[in-house]
This record gives sequence, C-alpha cells and structure tokens, in this order.
Amino acid sequence: MKMGSISVMKVYQLTPKTNCKECGRSSCMAFAVDLAKGNAKIEECPYLLEPKFIQQKQELEDYLAPVLGDHETHIEIDEEKCDGCSVCILACPVEARYSDNVMSGKCPKYPLETHLIFQIYDGKAKLVKLDHCRRLEEGDAEARNCSICESYCPQEAIKIF
Repeated sequence: MKMGSISVMKVYQLTPKTNCKECGRSSCMAFAVDLAKGNAKIEECPYLLEPKFIQQKQELEDYLAPVLGDHETHIEIDEEKCDGCSVCILACPVEARYSDNVMSGKCPKYPLETHLIFQIYDGKAKLVKLDHCRRLEEGDAEARNCSICESYCPQEAIKIF
C-alpha cells in the first residue's frame, strides 16, 4: 500500500512492531498508515523514543519528511492552494546557495541536495530538511524573520505565523 510515493510497508518495517496500542491505534500497521498519510507523529509511539530504536526513528524522520510538515518554523503550506509550481524552491535563498540548478532558475536535481528545504511531493510543495531554514538560524534576527517563500508563492499557499 502506498500513500503518494510513501510506502506504508516501508514505514511499518521501521516501527517496533509491538502492537502495544500505546499510540492510540489498533496495531503498528494502523500507526504506519497514519504516519504515511501525515495523520500521526513519530513521537506518538513511545518505543520509538527509546535509545534502542534511535536508528529506526531517524530513518522514519528522513523517509517521512515530505508528509510530516513543520511547526517549529511556523510555516504552513495549504495543500488546497498549492499547485506544485516550485516557485518556493526557486525563491528560497538557502536553496539557491547550495544548489547550482536552483541558482540558475531550474528545479533541483535528484537525489535531493542535503540542504534542500522544499520538495515537490505528489504535486504539492512540502517542507523537508528544515534544519537549514533561515528561520532557525541563531543570532541573526533578519534571517529568522525570513518570509521569502511566503511572499513569492503565487498561489498564496505558504503562510508564516
């Protein structure tokens, strides 16, 4: 079963497979389905927070980055409005700084560069690799107030709050 290009089986394989129901779902498979849809957070599984599952948790975070979204930077993308035009990728100063393709006005190459913040996934923009977002930079007030992605979005799908 796939949700876009996220494989529920791959997500399930990275869960502890205890079927403990502590996440509020009937099984680890049900939890994997909700993770793949973006309707659950990895932290809802208490076992994934244990040191022995740190590798699986990291793999899940990397794999699910396109569907997990972000709340730390206070950036939201309205999927109803987003048409996947990639303007957010082209306008983002971080994307341009690390990607020659983006710097020249093209979409990034695949596999994705490690500093890529936005990705078009299943026809919609998603936030990924947010640790490089200027809004998270320490000490630079101007960078922390960056709203270039929001101001350049022609569909007004990106909101910063």
